[in-house]
Amino acid sequence: MTAPNSNWWRGGVIYQIYPRSFQDSNGDGVGDLPGITRRLDHIAALGADGIWLSPFFKSPMKDFGYDISDYCDVDPLFGTLADFRALVDRAHALGLKVMIDQVYSHTADQHPWFQESRASRDNPKADWYVWADAKDDGNPPNNWLSIFGGSAWQWDTRRRQYYLHNFLTSQPDLNFHCPEVQDAVLGCVKFWLDFGVDGYRLDVVNFYFHDRLLRDNPGRGMPDGSDPAVSPVNPYAWQWHHFDKSQPENLVFLQRLRALVDQYPDTTMVGEIGDDDGLARVAEYTSGGDKLHMAYCFDLLGEPHSAPYLHGVFTRFNQVVGSGWPCWAITNHDIPRVATRWGGANPPMGLLRAAAALQLSLRGTACLYQGDELGLPEAQVAFEDLQDPYGITMWPDYKGRDGCRTPMAWEAAAPDLGFGAAGSNVKPWLPVSESHRALAADQQAGDPASLLSHYRQLLAWRRGVPALIHGDMTLLPVHPQVLAFVREHEGQRMLCAFNLSVAPAEVALDGAGTVQFDPWGVLFAPT
Repeated sequence: MTAPNSNWWRGGVIYQIYPRSFQDSNGDGVGDLPGITRRLDHIAALGADGIWLSPFFKSPMKDFGYDISDYCDVDPLFGTLADFRALVDRAHALGLKVMIDQVYSHTADQHPWFQESRASRDNPKADWYVWADAKDDGNPPNNWLSIFGGSAWQWDTRRRQYYLHNFLTSQPDLNFHCPEVQDAVLGCVKFWLDFGVDGYRLDVVNFYFHDRLLRDNPGRGMPDGSDPAVSPVNPYAWQWHHFDKSQPENLVFLQRLRALVDQYPDTTMVGEIGDDDGLARVAEYTSGGDKLHMAYCFDLLGEPHSAPYLHGVFTRFNQVVGSGWPCWAITNHDIPRVATRWGGANPPMGLLRAAAALQLSLRGTACLYQGDELGLPEAQVAFEDLQDPYGITMWPDYKGRDGCRTPMAWEAAAPDLGFGAAGSNVKPWLPVSESHRALAADQQAGDPASLLSHYRQLLAWRRGVPALIHGDMTLLPVHPQVLAFVREHEGQRMLCAFNLSVAPAEVALDGAGTVQFDPWGVLFAPT
């Protein structure tokens, strides 16, 4: 039986928290669940509807929590189940929903499932992971590549077979063609739903299934750097990924997953999709009301952000996705911060204000990443301080993801920007960025002209404009500087226009006549 759903997420605003870097409560240099609980008031005051917590489950931390060794327990580094209960209760008391990040395409190699699977070819979990014999010459079974570099296959001496890993060698891929794996994963989903979470962010949701025949991916030639999900220095971008992900069987499992989630009131799921054609997968995975509630791909997570580029993205979205529901993010824990990515070394405040207004005006759900509301630039992390295995492997032409993961800037006067526990002299797991000091939350909170105040005012105003939350979106003609569209809901029409350039602009807009825009100018006008 389907439980009632308030659709709180539909047009809502979700605030992503990277737990390691949000707030350290016990002085060990790593953020934790009690620290998050302490700072929830900041998110509530911002005006968000819910939070998304990156993984806090038991893990050897080779990929900082995205390598899970127990799906149903908290890693001691972050606290306890009781700490998570306190977090959920406090969030709910503040009117915030709680979504958790689940990584089901792969586990840690220390997960008991994998330890049993690799022990022999005939144990009860022998088929729970993707195992394959070597070719006659000893090479891996096909040409699939790991996103983190090299072959996606790792030799295991116990089974004398290769196992698949789309990421680190310590992150073996589960075999979703095995019914027992699907059942076990759904059991983990149910555990947290019974605990009281309000939804899931599903990591690499299109990676669950692989081609049974293990066919080679076709080549695509030299990468042009157009895919923001993959560094152009990474050979992963040299293939069309037809067979190692986005398989048709995935849709059937997502229907099983949705049927379970729908038994719990007011719950939702958002999927991360990394694919050669991300918008097509968003359409496929959110269509029909029986799979994901919403999904996001990487079209707004690259460097291009001109009005014509964005017009092209949204035009294709309307053509391909139709009634499917997107979740728009312009920064997250895997991508350089938007202030630097779009604004360069000295990002104009006008650009950041315009980017916020644009993101919060689109049809769909908005996902903010911690520090977006402060305008934090990408941190520069020295090689000796790097933690990200991806960045260490690809250095120096790709510096990894640490630059967007440095500790949150809470207090400008504190040595560690207020991230650490009071009185602690422990060095944070990543160095704080001095470029963030003047942008700390306590400096911006009382300044009506600050970016933080802009976000708060924008979110408060947006709540009273149904067209921006529920409305359809109609693009106006493409313009070299100005992106413009109309949001409409039950007779309310709101014209939204954004000058995404450093130069003044003049443009004739339907319902508003000829409008003069300052650099980075924004217009909201009922029509």
